[in-house]
Amino acid sequence: MTSLMIGKAAPHFKASAALKGAVVDNFSLDAFLGKYVVFFFYPLDFTFVCPTELHAFQEKLQAFEERNTQVVGCSVDSAYSHFAWLNMPKAKGGIEGVTYPLVSDLRKTIASDYHVLNETQGIAYRGLFILDKQGFIRHQLVNDLPLGRSVDEALRIIDALIHYENFGEVCPANWQVGKKTMAASQEGLETYFSAVK
Repeated sequence: MTSLMIGKAAPHFKASAALKGAVVDNFSLDAFLGKYVVFFFYPLDFTFVCPTELHAFQEKLQAFEERNTQVVGCSVDSAYSHFAWLNMPKAKGGIEGVTYPLVSDLRKTIASDYHVLNETQGIAYRGLFILDKQGFIRHQLVNDLPLGRSVDEALRIIDALIHYENFGEVCPANWQVGKKTMAASQEGLETYFSAVK
């Protein structure tokens, strides 16, 4: 069922979405070429782990925007379900205050194209994809249904991708902005390990 998507062009789609207090048609990730994109799937509206994730992305939305990154969520619910959930207060389990787009995948074709569809239950696993500015997938992570994601890790990966694109140096394990990177060579590795003893 799952398939490695790294290095491939993000599957194209046009779908309805809840966006800026309204439901829009023909929403596409193509609109964000020239920006990085965090495209994530969640199982269902009006559930339990999902609102914690959606709020967590909203809480860090400015940090994503500072990195020229668009956040987009997607589930198999209708755009009208998204819209209703967006109008439910957080204290009641809703996602009021979330401002990034939520895509409707009622036919489940988007989740299937991204290889995150749980066919038994008809919902998406917690897939997360980071697209570069040309629309290619550079990072992919899929969690099982009960396991919430780390928004900070998504930011860290974007930072690493930006650093690599700007400087051509690779980012070692647990790398953070301001930490040492290395040239992708034996000499680079040896220099890195000698510096971080």
